[in-house]
Amino acid sequence: MPEPLKISVVTLGCPKNVVDSEYLLGQLQQSQARLVANVDDADTLIINTCGFIKDAKQESIDAIMEAVEKKKRGGLKKIVVMGCLAERFKKELAAEIPEVDSFFGTNQLSAILKDLGTDYKTELLGERSLTTPDHYAYLKISEGCDNPCSFCAIPLMRGQHRTKPMEELVHEARLLAEKGVKELIVIGQDTTSYGLDLYGERRLAQLLGKLNGIDGIEWIRLMYAYPAKFPHEVIDAFQKFPKLCRYIDIPIQHCSDRVLKSMRRGMTRRSTYELLTRLQRELPGLALRTTLIVGYPGETNEDFTLLYDFVKEMRFHRLGVFTYSQEEGTAAFDLGDPVAEEVKQERQAAIMEAQKEISRQHNESLVGKTLKVLVDGREGEFFVGRTEWDAPEIDQEVFVRSAQPLKAGTFQTVTITDGAEYDLYASA
Repeated sequence: MPEPLKISVVTLGCPKNVVDSEYLLGQLQQSQARLVANVDDADTLIINTCGFIKDAKQESIDAIMEAVEKKKRGGLKKIVVMGCLAERFKKELAAEIPEVDSFFGTNQLSAILKDLGTDYKTELLGERSLTTPDHYAYLKISEGCDNPCSFCAIPLMRGQHRTKPMEELVHEARLLAEKGVKELIVIGQDTTSYGLDLYGERRLAQLLGKLNGIDGIEWIRLMYAYPAKFPHEVIDAFQKFPKLCRYIDIPIQHCSDRVLKSMRRGMTRRSTYELLTRLQRELPGLALRTTLIVGYPGETNEDFTLLYDFVKEMRFHRLGVFTYSQEEGTAAFDLGDPVAEEVKQERQAAIMEAQKEISRQHNESLVGKTLKVLVDGREGEFFVGRTEWDAPEIDQEVFVRSAQPLKAGTFQTVTITDGAEYDLYASA
């Protein structure tokens, strides 16, 4: 009988990729293969790649080339490359890097398993081997995207928007709760379009209600909400269902009408402002997270000033800024990349500097208040946790001093003692 494969999986990119890797690991766990955390102990390496923007593509290529070197030294027998980069550039990658044994795009779980000498088991539907800490997990509610954003290559890699049936998601969420998951982070390329293709209407609010009813789950966090046609019933859901964190990630990308039109976002400065102020008005205590793009083709100093002033006016709780990346196959590709890299970097830095001050003021306003935090672990003398206003990996943390040990995955009430630019300090 042949020796079982010793498999390690490396995941690059966004939480959607994390979930894809976890489905793969969930299936492999029930096969003859041996899963190993350390790449040095593996004979088979699976690299789940990202192909979103230039930097992400480079990181994926670097990881593949590192694996190739390891294989040449005899450290690996087999390299499998999967995910977005492979979906988008499979032919080119196969020609350029023949040392890779197999390339698979997105949504090819059965084919990957077959390549590894096992079969997809339907009875394991929704089963995942978590790569996040045990107390939080991502719930991917849909795949692909139907929005026509001119700058974005995601539809090229992930295809059209496809809703995952509600009963499957509820089943998966229950399995996660049984594993000890306390926080569900709802993700998709466009979470607010959930249900449109499958049910003929948006059903995100109904899904959130079902998730709210699952025992063991205490926080539900909504990410990747698309601003155009934002469903009002989602606001009602936040008012109705207590487990929903007062937090919405809603990427607006820009606020200049001219830029938004070229980006094909289906929004104007006015409609963006009205949506955000309505959310703040109807959901007191809501933390709004957004992402922006600077340096889009044709973005003038005037366009940028509008965006900069908008950030200062809206006072987002959490904010990320990308510099524009020209992507082959997108509608904006033919516009070229006329904004100088140096100008892009300056604009990015200016907005982040403004946001830093907004964040510091907000954090200082919390000093003396008691907040509920979910403990993620320990760093040196501090226990580290997050408030309901903070997603893991991308948002800020609360550093807690406590005479008693605080267990990861538990909720604690802490008193804020100090507020820095992007962190809080507290005592328990």
